[in-house]
Amino acid sequence: MTGAGEGWLNDGLDLPGADSGLWVSGVDYISGWREAREAADRLNRALLGAGLELSAVRAVASTNEEGRGVVRLTGWPAVVDRLSVLLEARADSDGGAA
Repeated sequence: MTGAGEGWLNDGLDLPGADSGLWVSGVDYISGWREAREAADRLNRALLGAGLELSAVRAVASTNEEGRGVVRLTGWPAVVDRLSVLLEARADSDGGAA
């Protein structure tokens, strides 16, 4: 999922070293990353639909050391607080159902 352009990848939210690590020979990182990328893209579309900017909060696909897909949510604290309020309001209106 790209935002208005490729510049959203370098907006200051990147955490140096968060995805750095040693890759293990024989571990299929690509399929785990693809699964995580699809989930991150869905979440990013939902964030955009909720009126949030991907330059302020976004889902990022990654893998763990075993090659399992991981999706991280990264964002500015104030925007993550806003997302929390939206999710809490949704949970309250649904009676807490996920």
